[in-house]
Amino acid sequence: MITIMRKLSKEDLSRFTRHFSLPEIGNEGQEKLKNARVLVIGAGGLGSPLLIYLGAAGVGTIGIVDDDIVSLSNLQRQVLYTTAEVGLKKVKIAAQKLQALYPELEIQTYDFRLNPENAEKLFQEYDIVADCTDNYKTRTLIGQVSAKLKMPLAFASVLNYEGQITVFNYQGGPTLEDLYPNVPKDGIYKENEIGLLGVLPGITGTLQANEIIKIITGYGEVISGKLLVFNIQENRFNLFRF
Repeated sequence: MITIMRKLSKEDLSRFTRHFSLPEIGNEGQEKLKNARVLVIGAGGLGSPLLIYLGAAGVGTIGIVDDDIVSLSNLQRQVLYTTAEVGLKKVKIAAQKLQALYPELEIQTYDFRLNPENAEKLFQEYDIVADCTDNYKTRTLIGQVSAKLKMPLAFASVLNYEGQITVFNYQGGPTLEDLYPNVPKDGIYKENEIGLLGVLPGITGTLQANEIIKIITGYGEVISGKLLVFNIQENRFNLFRF
């Protein structure tokens, strides 16, 4: 449950008028968004659209964890960045662009790699965590810490033409280990080592942002205890229960 503390500003009343027209969101839902605190792990292919849409939706506080710099090979799918920003820190560029999008947004950047020593303390400062990473070790850590704290985890992954979306730890729902009990502990999956159509992380990250907005506002049905698997080459969407 999001505690309402920050009130909507005069600018918010104009900016989010389309949300106010939705009875499932309205003024109360928009205030919940403004008071929500979301931690995003990874500002790459999935993190780019996720961050853009969370900021555009009016999520009040966003934390971004990423120790990487922008590279030329990122630009095929990481839409937050431009050619002129190659070599710059992703968290710095992401924060600047989100602040420009929604000036009332509070942004915290963490230019380091998540590890067992810093994860739990960091997670406790937020309401929801989004896993936008690309390695099994970090995904396992995120799953374990968020489950321990009973913190909703918006999970997404991409490969070739296929995306997956689910939410763990939601209202007593399944955890990451319930779905993936045998995740490799040390294996590393890197986007640049496999084929990946550029639009796929955009679609997937946007759907991931939608689940976070659902959790915050209470609109719609959260994908908990279910796994949405879709293939954009075949235009096929399947929802599996687990």
